[in-house]
Amino acid sequence: MRIGFDAKRAFQNFTGLGNYSRFIIQSLLDSPSEHEYFAYTPKLNEKVHFSNRLRIALPQTAMPKSLWRSWGINQQLKKDHIDIFHGLSNELPWQIQQSGIKSVVTIHDLIFMRYPELYPMIDRWIYRRKFKAACEQADCIIAISQQTKQDIVEMLQISPSKIEVVYQDCDPAFRKKLPSEHISAVRKKYQLNKPYILCVATIAERKNQLTLVKAFEALHNSEIELVLVGGKSSYQSQIEEYIRQKNLTGVHIINGVPFSDLPALYQGSSLSVYPSIFEGFGIPIVEALHSGVPVIGATGSCLEEAGGQGGIYVNPYDIQDLAHQIQRVLSDSELSHSVVQVGQKHIAKFSSTEIAKELEKIYKKI
Repeated sequence: MRIGFDAKRAFQNFTGLGNYSRFIIQSLLDSPSEHEYFAYTPKLNEKVHFSNRLRIALPQTAMPKSLWRSWGINQQLKKDHIDIFHGLSNELPWQIQQSGIKSVVTIHDLIFMRYPELYPMIDRWIYRRKFKAACEQADCIIAISQQTKQDIVEMLQISPSKIEVVYQDCDPAFRKKLPSEHISAVRKKYQLNKPYILCVATIAERKNQLTLVKAFEALHNSEIELVLVGGKSSYQSQIEEYIRQKNLTGVHIINGVPFSDLPALYQGSSLSVYPSIFEGFGIPIVEALHSGVPVIGATGSCLEEAGGQGGIYVNPYDIQDLAHQIQRVLSDSELSHSVVQVGQKHIAKFSSTEIAKELEKIYKKI
């Protein structure tokens, strides 16, 4: 088969949707199948490289690139004799059904519908229109978690028989055990001189870092520090103001950390905490488990799917329980080792080999 991907975010985005797109494409390229793969992108990025097995397709028209991606691409797909087109980031070209090309769309989450107050009204309108149309047009919908599948059924009124759940793994960099010298160098770079609790997530209200700061305060433990790593938003000022008001020490907020430093920051930590109120999947949970670090996540969405029994989970609004579980993990080395070992077994099903097999079955079926 000839399989095409909407690869815009694979080449232009270096966070969630981009990471997912690159992971899916690379997993299939590494598979021994004889399928041919095409990546359709408005433009290239010199930082992104795939094997020569992937054929890169740029716009072959003078129309605006945004219009090409949402509509004009259909003619190019037919010209390239594409059998299946996979929209990797919540959308498909308009009227792809009329092209005679089968289609798959990955839906990551419907957080904009569950928490509308976090999104401008025009964004919510556009997202709902795109997501709904993609789900209705697609021959198969891939949800990245059971939680997302449930939301698609309930919020977009899509038949569950049309939806397959296919998980994802994190970047292979998190699976590599780093030399202690490298970890020490990265810790020194960020002036992390004590054992620390790590939280990797955009500093945003939904990610709930202020609750984690309050739980850290409740520990009353000067021997441990808290490190928040992520992109900055207005929510960060609330956290900084709370730290000032409480005269709280031992909290590091680090923005702009390059991806290459993240594996060392994970492996150098004593514990990873991801207190997000709601997620479509929860890659930081998987990153922590691959890094051999115990992890605490929040209940209420899909983080328990991401970590399985390899994680400890608390109500994201319960400060005292979060503090209790943090202290429990830090003080019990046997518990810490046990959850990491269980987590290693759990995340084996997210491997690129297994994901490629699942996707190839779906492509063949449709």
